Amino acid sequence: MATRLTIRDHNRDVAGLTYVYPVLSRRAGGVSVGINFNVNNACNWRCVYCQVPNLSLGSAPDIDLLKLREELCFFLGYVDSGRFYKDFSIDPKYRDIKDISISGNGEPTSLDCFYEAIEVIKDVLESTSRIGQIPLVLITNGSLLHRKGVRRGLALWGALGGHVWFKVDSASLTGRQLINNTMMGVDRMMDNLKFAAQNCDLWLQTCLFNYKEKINFDDELKDYHLFLLGAREKVKIQGIYLYTIARPSLQPEALAISPMQGYQLDRVADGLRRLGFKVQVSY
Repeated sequence: MATRLTIRDHNRDVAGLTYVYPVLSRRAGGVSVGINFNVNNACNWRCVYCQVPNLSLGSAPDIDLLKLREELCFFLGYVDSGRFYKDFSIDPKYRDIKDISISGNGEPTSLDCFYEAIEVIKDVLESTSRIGQIPLVLITNGSLLHRKGVRRGLALWGALGGHVWFKVDSASLTGRQLINNTMMGVDRMMDNLKFAAQNCDLWLQTCLFNYKEKINFDDELKDYHLFLLGAREKVKIQGIYLYTIARPSLQPEALAISPMQGYQLDRVADGLRRLGFKVQVSY
């Protein structure tokens, strides 16, 4: 099992488990315990920067909730023992669990038993006396938050102190079609944002990158600012997480996109801060 984790390696199989995987997270600044419901590499969106191999259009499959419970219990104990840090050559400055993050190889809220899976996580946290001890993050494209089961799960997630990181890569219909291959409109996005914010601390997550001959960045940025100003009147936004591409895309558009430079990210962040938003940047 011995290997070395880096921020550029988010291999879901690195720990030899089905649903639980560790990453060194740029966002969290340390070890993030990932939970992957989409073990079939299926998602209802297809973002052009996605690093998931053999990505397909679809939903998360049925999962083994007992196995999820066993794996999460095992991995938390593995970290507590100190063996994880040794086996994976973790730099001492990263030797801390920064969060448990539901993310993985597709849209996690597409799981039919999403509420039941959140219940499993709750039970593990309770049995290991970790309620309120480890930050909880759901990373989602937000497109399915109108579903009844998802809303029940999100309400429970919020009761556990969970955060929602809601993907907003573009505020224009054209931009979302080009970047995320989705037709989700602004009204649906706003309704789902409001529900997320009513139940959980809400952050927006935006991936910025250069897209040759496809995206007019200045126009996109204007639309993004207008969207944020309108959203702020209806939704409590805790902050905005800006990042760029850190690992090669495995999508057909890979050769057409490239990371945004640090000074460009800083310029965008400064503009958002002038609008009154808290901004976190990962380069």
